[in-house]
Order: sequence, then structure tokens, then C-alpha cells
Amino acid sequence: MKMQWYVYTGTGNSLWIARQLALEFKEVSLRFMPYLTRDLKVEVDGVGVIFPVHIWGLPVRVIQFINHLQVNPGTHFFALAVNAGQPAATLLQLQKLMATCQRSLALGYSIVMPSNYTPWGGPGSMDAQQRLSRQAQEKVKAIAGPILRGERKKVDRGLLWQNILFSWIYKLSYRHVCKMDKNFWVDEKCNHCGICSRVCPANNIEMINEKPAWLHRCEQCFACLQWCPREAIQYGKKTVKYPRYHHPEVSLEDMLDQAKANQG
Repeated sequence: MKMQWYVYTGTGNSLWIARQLALEFKEVSLRFMPYLTRDLKVEVDGVGVIFPVHIWGLPVRVIQFINHLQVNPGTHFFALAVNAGQPAATLLQLQKLMATCQRSLALGYSIVMPSNYTPWGGPGSMDAQQRLSRQAQEKVKAIAGPILRGERKKVDRGLLWQNILFSWIYKLSYRHVCKMDKNFWVDEKCNHCGICSRVCPANNIEMINEKPAWLHRCEQCFACLQWCPREAIQYGKKTVKYPRYHHPEVSLEDMLDQAKANQG
């Protein structure tokens, strides 16, 4: 089966998961997920999408990608929704979206990893982070077989009350995501390095008078905050006291490669 996988990541979790899954396959093409504004034709047997859950739903980038991706009839789709423990109805949402495009999501899995939403705290202790990574590796190995064999199964989902409540919050929040960057600010530790601007996959940050300025096309991936080498970027009032997180096996160069791919 000729497969093409697309990954979107802010802190490296989704990229690390994609790479772990790729270890279980002899041959696979792994690319960063572009923000599509026009149709993209892909002729393969199978397509995988690996992405983080944003506000208990699909990131805007994933929605744009699915809406503009053109594939042959019968292409096998799978999705991995990387989250901090509450996937809610994200994969059901993706399933419905694909149905409107006359496609079918054959497999959809929730993968739990350390949280990157710093305003609500940190990623947990190092022991907790390592435990989640081990559990994620085990799940990745378990799902490799069904993906390779082209199986079809029910997608992972949260509890019913989570699906209802969190989907409601997602719907209320979705149209405001692009302007949620108004809560970012930079403190006195900033040394004007510009990494935040370079790492942003949405090309949403411009350096003005040697300080980052957010341009209101945010995707809430938090790459800018997590990859700032001096932890100078804050979001709201609480992040000053919380630790940063990005996956230890994903490098800044990886993130810059994603940004370049999306901007090119």
C-alpha cells in the first residue's frame, strides 16, 4: 500500500507520534500538513493525518486540508488525534467532515501525550510525561497492524457528556481562534532572537521594533510560547509561573522545517 502521511504539530508531540508509527512500516512518506487554500491532488492508496486536538476539536488547518485534498475513490484514510486526555468528539467531527467530501475515515485513534496548553498548567512531572510517552508508544504499535491491513473500525471518542459539552465549547470558540493571539505578550526576558516568528507554522508573528507582534491569524498551536528559548512569551496572566514543554526528541530544526514547508 502506497501511503502519504501528513502531520501538524506545535510542540512536537504529533511529529514524534508520526515518527514512532513510521517505525512500524517498511515504507511511508511523511510530510508536514500545509494550510490549503486550493485543491491538492494526491494519488496514493492510503492517507494519514496526525494532528493535535485544539479546544476539543479539529484545528482550522486540518479542516482546510480535508476540504481541499483531492484523492482517488477508495483511498484509505486514518487519523491520529493527539490530546492531553480528552479527545471528546474530535474524530467524530473529522468523520462527518470527510463524509461531506464524499470520503470515509476508516480508522481514528486518540493518542494521549503531555499537555502543551500552558495557561492551564504544565505538562506534568517528568515521570508523568515519560509514562504517557510509553503508553503512546504501546498504542502506536497496536494500531500499526489495522492501518497496514486497511481495516475499518469505529473511531475513538470521549464520554458522551464530554462530546456534548466540549463540542459546544468548540463551536462557540472556533470562529474566534484566529484572534485569540491577543492574549500573547512578551516580557523583559526577550532578547529579540526572532525564533517565535520563524517557528510559527501560520506565519502569524512579525518582529516589529525587535519585539514579536501577532497578526490575528493564530491557530493556537502554542509553538511560539513553547519554543522561545528564554521563556519570554506569555499567554494571559498565569503562564509566567508554569513550565514550558516541547517533545524532547523533536528539535527546533524540525519545527523550522514545518514553518518553511507551510510558508513555501
